[in-house]
Amino acid sequence: MRTYSHNATLNAALRAFRQSDQTIAFVPTMGNLHEGHLDLVRKARQLCDIVVVSIFVNPLQFGANEDLDAYPRTMAADKEKLFSEGVQVLYTPDVEEIYPEGMAAQTLVHVPELGDTLCGSARPGHFDGVTTVVSKLFNIVQPDIAVFGEKDFQQLSIVRKMVADLCMPIKIVGVATGRDQDGLALSSRNGYLSLDERRIAPVLHATLNTCREAIACGFDNFLQLESHARMKLLEAGFEPDYFSICDARTLRSVTEATEEIAILAAARLGSTRLIDNVRLTLNPVSDWGMLADGR
Repeated sequence: MRTYSHNATLNAALRAFRQSDQTIAFVPTMGNLHEGHLDLVRKARQLCDIVVVSIFVNPLQFGANEDLDAYPRTMAADKEKLFSEGVQVLYTPDVEEIYPEGMAAQTLVHVPELGDTLCGSARPGHFDGVTTVVSKLFNIVQPDIAVFGEKDFQQLSIVRKMVADLCMPIKIVGVATGRDQDGLALSSRNGYLSLDERRIAPVLHATLNTCREAIACGFDNFLQLESHARMKLLEAGFEPDYFSICDARTLRSVTEATEEIAILAAARLGSTRLIDNVRLTLNPVSDWGMLADGR
């Protein structure tokens, strides 16, 4: 595995791969890698000849009172994991390499509508930071395929729309959320949880599943389901940011045209903000209120 910190040397290495007609898959990360990240790497290896992973803690997507300084940085351990998975190229730029003129002067990439709701409302400016850095990384790496996890379903949806709207010749592949045995979605931020909080944390996924099962059984009062779910989370010790039943394509209200429903939640447990989602597909051969099992 070769590690590069500068765009010029990375570009030279990737140019050689392209000249030999090798395809490139890209997995952008912020490091502190866990099994969920490695699932993305394994998918990337299945799809392309060369796997490029980036580790960059992007300050542009952190708010003023968020955990940028405390965000765990575990480069040595991350390198060992990536080497063990057969990654050929690791890109580890510093902030000056990505934002040479500073972040205040940086052109921003904004995806309207999808980026303005849910986490976009709870964390103003967050998704502009995500789409800006992802677009820069895409331009630097120029991959054939980029692989993202489905845990942040809103982020995945936004990246897909950005790529489509800006005519980027990159296929975006989503990978199912990795989970611990008790259902908790794997996340770098899980390490912030105390022992008591870690015991409570799986309630988030359980609540999402209960809501999905109710809809699959025909319960279609979504406002009531959302209210009940928020109450369950409050009773368990969470502070919900949102619990939303929406169209998986638009992230807006479910309509008769909806083909897939996404149920998304974000909630704080102590000082840790957790996100998760589940989805279900509407039965195309029956009325839109009759639902089939989903993922």
